[in-house]
Amino acid sequence: MNSSDYVYFIITEKPKTPTHIKPGSICYISGYSYRAEVSTRGSLKWLPVESLDSHYSLSYDKACMQKLDAGEADLLLACQPESDRLNWFRNTDAVQIASTLTVGTEVMVEEDGEKLRGIIRYIGPMIDPNYSHPITGRYFGIELQGADKGKGSTNGTFGSKKCFSCEKNCGVFAPFSRVRPVVPTSHSPSMSRHHAQQQTEGIIPGDSVMFFFKDEYRFGMVVDIQEEAGKPMVRISTDMDENGKRGGELKLPLCMVTKGEIPSGSESMDIDSPPVEKHTDLSISLNSVVEVTLGKGNSYGIIHWIGQLPDREDLMVGLELEEDLGVSDGTFKGMRYFTCPPRRALFVKWQSCRPDSRFQNISATNKKMLELDKKEEDADHSTCKVETVPPISTEQVDQLLIGRMKGIQGHCNSCYMDATLFGLFSCSSVLDSMLFKSTTPQDAPIQRILLHDIVNPLRSKGFVHGRHIMKFREQLQDHGYSRSFTTDEKDPEEFLIIVMHHILALEALLKLSAAGKVQESYCYQIFLDQNHRLVLPTVQQLLEHSFHSAGLKLAEVPSCLILQMPRFGKKFKMFDKIIPSLELDITDLLSEGPQQCIMCGHLAVEECADCFQDSAFSSMGFKVFCKTCSAQVHSHPQRISHQPATLVIPKGYLHRSIPHSLSRDRLELFAVLCIETSHYVSFVKHGPNSEDWIFFDSMADREGETDGFNIPEVQACPEVGTYLKMSPAELANQVPRDMKGVAKRLFCDAYMYLYQSTSMCLYR
Repeated sequence: MNSSDYVYFIITEKPKTPTHIKPGSICYISGYSYRAEVSTRGSLKWLPVESLDSHYSLSYDKACMQKLDAGEADLLLACQPESDRLNWFRNTDAVQIASTLTVGTEVMVEEDGEKLRGIIRYIGPMIDPNYSHPITGRYFGIELQGADKGKGSTNGTFGSKKCFSCEKNCGVFAPFSRVRPVVPTSHSPSMSRHHAQQQTEGIIPGDSVMFFFKDEYRFGMVVDIQEEAGKPMVRISTDMDENGKRGGELKLPLCMVTKGEIPSGSESMDIDSPPVEKHTDLSISLNSVVEVTLGKGNSYGIIHWIGQLPDREDLMVGLELEEDLGVSDGTFKGMRYFTCPPRRALFVKWQSCRPDSRFQNISATNKKMLELDKKEEDADHSTCKVETVPPISTEQVDQLLIGRMKGIQGHCNSCYMDATLFGLFSCSSVLDSMLFKSTTPQDAPIQRILLHDIVNPLRSKGFVHGRHIMKFREQLQDHGYSRSFTTDEKDPEEFLIIVMHHILALEALLKLSAAGKVQESYCYQIFLDQNHRLVLPTVQQLLEHSFHSAGLKLAEVPSCLILQMPRFGKKFKMFDKIIPSLELDITDLLSEGPQQCIMCGHLAVEECADCFQDSAFSSMGFKVFCKTCSAQVHSHPQRISHQPATLVIPKGYLHRSIPHSLSRDRLELFAVLCIETSHYVSFVKHGPNSEDWIFFDSMADREGETDGFNIPEVQACPEVGTYLKMSPAELANQVPRDMKGVAKRLFCDAYMYLYQSTSMCLYR
């Protein structure tokens, strides 16, 4: 069967079952089976399909799926991850344009954050389809041209497959999401709309226009053209609305609007804004954070493109604004220059941009610190340093970390990333292998920023400027991992999986054994059954109950264990308080290895899952017994029906039964991420004493309003140790709002616990 003999679907909504399927996954069913289902069942609610992403064969709710033709499915399958694929599916124009591209078309392709010019030489799969994989994704093989030669990564060969021929490093393979025709094709939807709009006097969104309003000529920029009551209406962004208020929009009939440039006295290309003094800051370049005066006042954005637009002589820049005050998603008059969320793109003259003033008001001391930061950063890059600074020791914490403008400066919904990076790297080296793991040329810049611009400055100076975090987010977004990394809040686990798995291809931190099969993961989400009977649990109890209910074991001791606390979303907690376990004893959670009988301490040979929640035993620990104790325990009438299972024991221990001689495998807590009202903060355990805790908030304070900046702060919180010494009964009686300092946030708002093995991290 060829690919056209199948019927394809994309998951548009997360199905209730199975829960592991992600929106954006592509599924298929043979045409014969599909027709048989329709003819026998009529109106289908559930459809048995196979996922091309996870290769599961399951029945999905048809209401959660949308049908694709074979060409659309092939193009979309090449886009990763699933969330981005779903966004591209909804951008029907882009898919239709991609379907019209042919070999020989001149295109721009995004590679390592650059827009490169080339010619399509190949369109097809990187891996040949087969019976179980009728499509494997349609990619574009592009030969780079002119000044961009040598900036690629292939000679046209992928693995052992020769797709096309070009010189070494002059070829690129890319999905359609990174490819744009230099000249839009006549078949593209954007050109069709362009021709239709030309019939309405040639006015399209992004055009500068003039119009007669309240007895005077006014100027503005077209935001949108809509039809109302059969007549075309134009939305115009201008400096005054119809009530005379500064900054706003007008809606006028198309017949009242004509194309017209804004007078030369105004510095904005597209907005009727008040004149501003020309800047002379030659440092403004790609990726600069700048401000520009629009009709509604000052707006802020990042420069993603610099060049000349058709029919304009001025040097122009393409901005991605922080707010939805733009006109497109990076296109101008039908041509794409960069990619950003809808209504975030704006094209203005280079002279209209000024350095972001929100960061110009920092005190002289902090300004000097930032200048030193920049000089040291430049020196690091010029000498190509690759070493990493060691984590901050307990003795250095007071000097380097405690205070305002310490830690990582937050900017624009970055708290999830700030808190995660601070927790992982400030005082621990358990995941330093991430900083040196070999990676692809495409993703190497992301790793360099993480090492040189974030981890090293954090450990050496105790401060990371917000621009470095923004640069890191821009790289993640530009490399296609998410289209909203620079603007939207994410979950820490989503961010970690992208960096660890998709970018660095780091070996899975966690290997779980279930029914004889090993599953790999980077984080573990704790789930509990309805009969758990826990009220004020420790993390140890939560982990044990979750493993018990899911039938899981650890296949090996993890170097780093990242645990997500049981929640229903970010807001609804299952427990009012959770007691941090400073150590996790995972001996009984291992699928292989010697364990002690909980009764006599001899070598255990059996485990009883039915005894796990028996009130006669301790509330913690799996219930493992030697042969003698197991027989005695299960002679009780209430436990006669229990069915103990035989443990897997290494051969060397079969004849050893010395009491209390077996070592325990333990992990130590080094950081906790907490969330309250969608804001993430972190606690770090930096030393062996009970009071060795610090609290970090990347947005603890702010200077100025919309024109201001966030002030991060790190503070000591020894009060945490006081509460950790309390008994469960004492802790249960603590009223959260009356708890001292920031301790309430650790006990009541925990979102993610980070544990490390001081022995295993030496081998990872």
